[in-house]
Amino acid sequence: MGKAVYIAEKPSVAQEFARALKLNVRRGDGYLEAEDAIVTWCVGHLVTMSYPGEYDPALKRWSLDTLPFLPEEFRYEVIPAVEKQFRIVSKILNREDVECIYVCTDSGREGEYIYRLVEQEAHVQGKERRRVWIDSQTEEEILRGIREAKDLSEYDNLSASAYLRAKEDYLMGINFSRLLTLKYGDSVSSYLRTKDRPAISVGRVMTCVLGMVVRREREIRDFVKTPFYRVLSTIRVNDQTFEGEWKAVQGSRWFESFDLYKENGFKTREKAEELIAYLTGGQGDAEAPGGRNLPAQGKNDGASSGARQPVTCQAVSIEKKKEKKNPPLLYNLAELQNDCSKRFKISPDETLRIVQELYEKKLVTYPRTDARVLSTAAAKEISRNLNGLSKYQMAAPYLQDILQFGNHKNLAKTRYVNDKQITDHYAIVPTGQGLQSLGSVSEMSRKIYDCIVRRFLSIFYPPAVYQKISIVTKIKEESFFSGFKVLAEEGYLKVTGVPQPKKTAREDGEAEGDGGEKQNVDRALFQAVQGLRKGAVLPVDRLEIKEGETSPPKRYNSGSMILAMENAGQLIEDEELRAQIKGSGIGTSATRAEILKKLMNIQYLALNKKTQIITPTLQGEMIYDVVDHSIRSLLNPELTASWEKGLSYVAEGTITPEEYMQKLSHFIVSRTDVVMNLRNQFQLRTCYEQASQFYKK
Repeated sequence: MGKAVYIAEKPSVAQEFARALKLNVRRGDGYLEAEDAIVTWCVGHLVTMSYPGEYDPALKRWSLDTLPFLPEEFRYEVIPAVEKQFRIVSKILNREDVECIYVCTDSGREGEYIYRLVEQEAHVQGKERRRVWIDSQTEEEILRGIREAKDLSEYDNLSASAYLRAKEDYLMGINFSRLLTLKYGDSVSSYLRTKDRPAISVGRVMTCVLGMVVRREREIRDFVKTPFYRVLSTIRVNDQTFEGEWKAVQGSRWFESFDLYKENGFKTREKAEELIAYLTGGQGDAEAPGGRNLPAQGKNDGASSGARQPVTCQAVSIEKKKEKKNPPLLYNLAELQNDCSKRFKISPDETLRIVQELYEKKLVTYPRTDARVLSTAAAKEISRNLNGLSKYQMAAPYLQDILQFGNHKNLAKTRYVNDKQITDHYAIVPTGQGLQSLGSVSEMSRKIYDCIVRRFLSIFYPPAVYQKISIVTKIKEESFFSGFKVLAEEGYLKVTGVPQPKKTAREDGEAEGDGGEKQNVDRALFQAVQGLRKGAVLPVDRLEIKEGETSPPKRYNSGSMILAMENAGQLIEDEELRAQIKGSGIGTSATRAEILKKLMNIQYLALNKKTQIITPTLQGEMIYDVVDHSIRSLLNPELTASWEKGLSYVAEGTITPEEYMQKLSHFIVSRTDVVMNLRNQFQLRTCYEQASQFYKK
């Protein structure tokens, strides 16, 4: 009987397979061998696509005459730095005593591509090949993956999409980088006063991301702040006070007035003062900054005009309701990267490195995933994960709660389990194993593991319940709106922590929620407000003007950039809404962090490490202008996402690789022809000058 070969993506994973299989191995150079099995490994990519110069030495020289470059047959070569390991793997795969090859590279498009290239260049033939597809590196999961391994041919469509992704990035990068460098490199070099003509780096995803950052920066620069003036009332109930916000609703003297900025403010302070004067009949301290302090009930200031009447308001509407907030969906890589950027101020690249380490130490499931739910199969075995976490000190008290709730028994019927929302892998969750490794990882790694555990445990808790009260009061016919919100039942927030109210001021002059909703209302005030009845007449202590101004859009930080890439250029802040929008992103969970890192390495973007805020450099803005005036479609997030969607269709078998390649070739040829005929270098200099005024000389 012949031997089985298990080929992993890296040495550490190969060791885990050998351990799970309980092989009595002899260590060789680049492999482990037992009586009936061999375990070997790649070290990432062993094979890569050849540069144009390998097709024809004349192509080493960049020239417009050789563009577009579209080879009929693509060439590949072994990467020199890892040639020794390739030779070892190639020899093992072709051994006569080897009958079956178990492909154990990462379970995803890139892992598939790594193995297929090795097999292609090693010219492997006549072997049975089976694909091991796993979600974690625990012993049970490895053995399940081997036991249920399918014939490799069932992954041929995934392999085809992997090859096409590489060809697409290769062809766009080589053709458009050469084309734009030859056409515009001198103009960029001349303006920057650099000695050598810089290579203009262009990529299918990279250039689109650059465009998103530059456009946002220019929106911020061009933004004109608009001042507005809101009128607020301070209303007394028992010994407490609360705030009401005026709105020009139907029935107001200012309803649909041209003096308004939206419905809850005026364009000028004078109009806001007119409103206060109308409501008070001229009473109060006219010189009080920003408003009027009003006379208290039962007091007389002794003025010759006679006693002033205190201003009161009437409660015309009181609404009480409970609001449930469900635990959020589980982490995928983008969500985790965004959270870590906000909480710990670390880059997406660093987050991926850490969670990959946690995966390799068996602590969490496969990290490069877009899914935020579990599979039905994983849900059936979820007790293993929970039981394993009983040895994790932080989790112990929460596990007691979960046992009492019993929600884990019906997990498959919840929104946290959905096979249709999973492509390659389910969400990132703790395995409940490998806890002994936590002592050997960094403090940041432990913090990220803690985040993953808390998010996982929270889905077994009931929703958080808020009590909300919305009150409308009237002074004359003018309406003031107040909103209160207190946490009644903490539910899942016991695990994740109660979110702190945002400190940012209102940016657009609109009320928060129901007329200035407050997250953390004082309990005594809430009790007082709860006792109010419709028709109650309440004293108004003060009417004041609050000046505000509109704010420009926010700059991307490294985390929000990843989310925007995931949602095809839309930065959707709301987590629930984001979960509902199912579409193709820009890049993949496996590549987004690397793309951002590359843009910073080539100095098109800059990252503030302290705040994680991303901004363009002058060179980055200039490259944006070059692309915007030549191949503008490369800056379009929707188009870039459509290419990614096309690759998904190939992986699903919906379209053929030939159809995809035909569209790609047409795109490259047509755009190259257009740029060849452009004569707009002088026009670009004006763009460079406009951008440069925002950078230090």
